[in-house]
Amino acid sequence: MALPKDRFLAIVNPAAGGGKSAKLAGPALARLREKGLHIDVIASTGPGHALQLAREAFGQGYRKFLSVGGDGTAHEIINGIFANNSNPERIALGFLPLGTGNSFLRDFSDKGAEASLDALIARRTRPVDLIRLTHAVGEIYSFNILSLGFTADVGAVTNRVFKPLGHIGYLFGVLVRVAQLKRRAFVLRCDHETEWDTRRSLFLAFNNSKYTGGTMLIAPHADPSDGQIEFVRWGPIGRLGLLRMLPRLYNGTHINHPLASRRAVRHVEFKIPVPVDVLIDGEIFSLECKALDIVPSALDIYI
Repeated sequence: MALPKDRFLAIVNPAAGGGKSAKLAGPALARLREKGLHIDVIASTGPGHALQLAREAFGQGYRKFLSVGGDGTAHEIINGIFANNSNPERIALGFLPLGTGNSFLRDFSDKGAEASLDALIARRTRPVDLIRLTHAVGEIYSFNILSLGFTADVGAVTNRVFKPLGHIGYLFGVLVRVAQLKRRAFVLRCDHETEWDTRRSLFLAFNNSKYTGGTMLIAPHADPSDGQIEFVRWGPIGRLGLLRMLPRLYNGTHINHPLASRRAVRHVEFKIPVPVDVLIDGEIFSLECKALDIVPSALDIYI
């Protein structure tokens, strides 16, 4: 029997937010049910499980999803539906942001879960883009940020050591990577360019939305609905200059620095012959990157 079109599947990551998600999910979902939303609920049990659950649910006919956790939970839901299925039947995704990292929603509101609940109750959606990374063995979709270099280095050490500390843990990760600073060349070209860019960089960030790490305004010009990737590049700054610049990452003025640049692109081709750490929506992957593309208006979100 086909599922009703208005039925949601809420995928709950009970470990998100240091266990906060497990405690708060029930009351939040009960409130939505009281307002007339029809919601089925299932919990993920570990990394990658939400991806599997979303893929199975899509196959069963679900077209409305609730991500109950952090950005990593939403990332898995999106990839469970889109990876190796680049043109699926349209879906809508709502958020109950109960994890440590909820960067994406900050583009739309600073009220977090309350704003998401209001949008779900009002059935208010808007279309958003996705970024598709093609790598040596497949593809991954991003709704927030995809980055190489310093930002990925910070994400790796933060996830490994400091993640339980939330936003302050990200700052600790930044300080560790400043001490271990690397400036590398990630060879690429964009859109219709014929020449490869071989310059060394502190980091390259390909953004669908403005924030990462919860509150860092990496890409102040990004718009998740404009059909473009906001490409922010930082040249090979030294440690002292980087320390002076760090506070500016939180208000977006870092892009005014002489070593910074930004532009909107639709396609990026890489020539990186070995796997590198890539930060994607707060998670770290080791990938041999081939290309990036924008998928305009790929899904609807409740906001």
